Order: sequence, then structure tokens, then C-alpha cells
Amino acid sequence: MIHVIRSSVIALALFACTPAADAAGETVTYRATLTGAGEVPANTTKGSGTITATYDPASKLLSWTGSYSGLTGPATAAHFHGPADAKTNAGVLVPAPAPASPFSGSATLDEAKAADLVAGKVYFNVHTAENPKGEIRGQLEKAP
Repeated sequence: MIHVIRSSVIALALFACTPAADAAGETVTYRATLTGAGEVPANTTKGSGTITATYDPASKLLSWTGSYSGLTGPATAAHFHGPADAKTNAGVLVPAPAPASPFSGSATLDEAKAADLVAGKVYFNVHTAENPKGEIRGQLEKAP
């Protein structure tokens, strides 16, 4: 009997740590390091940056903060893109204006965009006049 109870408690604890827990409303944090090498095709900018995004599955709210430096000029646009892996380009999912660093914002995702985020198929990039298709980019990954 004790073995059955112990097994049930362990199974319940493991279930709580699975991605299903994310769907239950726990906020999930994603991060990306933004570099020119991350762009497709890569570029040799000295620019770099970071972005941290939190996603609440219950409200579908994505909130973010980020920063960048060393760009070839002022940022002309910034976006979350997807669905795409780190070696593929994709369309804009969510505009994320970042005219100055640091920057922040939020948006409510629809089911498809939320699924892309959870599946690791979203990247963030910052555009400049010299690099209109993107100067720095990073794939969002679930933070440990």
C-alpha cells in the first residue's frame, strides 16, 4: 500500500514538471542572445543584444524586455518572427518597436503564435538602415 501511495506521489510530482504544467497557467520565460551571426544570412555587425520574454498561457500574454548596443545605426524596426528554426527566415508574428535600448512591450498571442513560441519556432531581430532585413537576431529558447 505504501508503495502505491509513494508511486502516486512521484507520478503526480513528475506530471507537475511537464510541459502540461505550462498549459495550466504557469508563466514561462524565454531568452535569446541577439547577434549578427544569428541572422540568415549572417552578417559581421559588431552589434549585440539580449531579450527576455515571459509568456502566460492562461492569458496568452507575451511580455518582453531587451537591450542592444553596437548597431551600425539606429534601430528602424524590431519583431518576433516565425514559425522558423534558427537557420530559416519567416514573417513577422509580433511587431516589437525598439527605437532605443533598453526596450519593453507586450502583446496577446493567438493560438497559432503561442504554439510556435512553445515549439521553439520564434526568433527576435532588430533591423537598421544598413541591415534592413535584420542586423541582430536570436532564437527564443525556454529558460532553465
